[in-house]
Amino acid sequence: MAAKFLNGVRGACGTSRYSTRFEAPFLRAAPRKLLALIFSLLLSSCPKAEKTPASRDALILGFSQIGAESAWRIRNTQSVQESAKQAGIQLLFANAEQKQENQIKAIRSFIAYQVDVIAFVPIVVSGWDNVLQEARKAGIPVLVTDRKIDADESLYAGFIGTDSEKEGREAALFLLDKFAGRRKAGDLIRVAEFSGTVGSSVADGRAKGFRDIIEKEPEFEIFYSKSGDFMRSKGYELMRTLLENRPQIDVLFSHNDSMTLGAMDAMREAGLRPGEDIAIITIDAQQKAIDALKAGEVNCVIECNPNQGPLIMDIAKQLIAGGQTPRFIHVDEAVFREGDDLSVLPPRGY
Repeated sequence: MAAKFLNGVRGACGTSRYSTRFEAPFLRAAPRKLLALIFSLLLSSCPKAEKTPASRDALILGFSQIGAESAWRIRNTQSVQESAKQAGIQLLFANAEQKQENQIKAIRSFIAYQVDVIAFVPIVVSGWDNVLQEARKAGIPVLVTDRKIDADESLYAGFIGTDSEKEGREAALFLLDKFAGRRKAGDLIRVAEFSGTVGSSVADGRAKGFRDIIEKEPEFEIFYSKSGDFMRSKGYELMRTLLENRPQIDVLFSHNDSMTLGAMDAMREAGLRPGEDIAIITIDAQQKAIDALKAGEVNCVIECNPNQGPLIMDIAKQLIAGGQTPRFIHVDEAVFREGDDLSVLPPRGY
């Protein structure tokens, strides 16, 4: 009888870790009721984390978002949540509130829960190796989304997001066209840059792509470059402080729409006309930026597509099925310029 109970417990828990307890002679001679009680107690102690993906009702995805600092980021989160629901994937969501330590804690909690796949938006490029090694040891594939990281590629399954260097190059190419006449005349064109979070791949990529082109043109000077952390309030503060010193500003190249909108508020307070007195190139393509482009207050809007959820869910399913997945996937993005016909452009949704 004891042997039958032992086999039952082993099968239920999927392990033989309890076998030594059942080898004790007193258990072999124990009454049936006592053995039944022990069996029920051991079943209740079987770790839930040992439940395999095949026995779950749905694939479980742990997703760590960096925060909710802008309309773009909120839409990015909504895209993941909506896509998970449509795909029948159970989503465990964690908001890091702009702190890397919170993201690392969230990823470790996903590992402890034994989710099927982990996806996260890294707030900065470095500092992920240890937690990614922990995920690999646990056999959980990790997807890096939106922003890239500087880590051994064997530690994560792939990247899904935007091409930030291309976004920077698009900004520079627009400037070459817009200021073709002044360039031909040899005029100096002074550029202020409001960059994103220091150490983030998108800020580094946009800055690099922009400089790869603009620094080859002697007529352009990037005389000012500071981080506004992708926040509207900081964009306002940077522009207000800059204007107090009354420099010549021909161009504002802003790494996101939120900082741009804040900078435009400061321009108006100073009696300047955004888009006319200062040319503005911005990245994201929020609805408010598109509206400002239509009104002539912004000169170029470069899309950064937040709707990455469907791709994340597709790749997550492929990973669990054992399929081959691309290492890097860049989402489709557009560029909107002054003079474009935007009448047929659908609402942005963010």
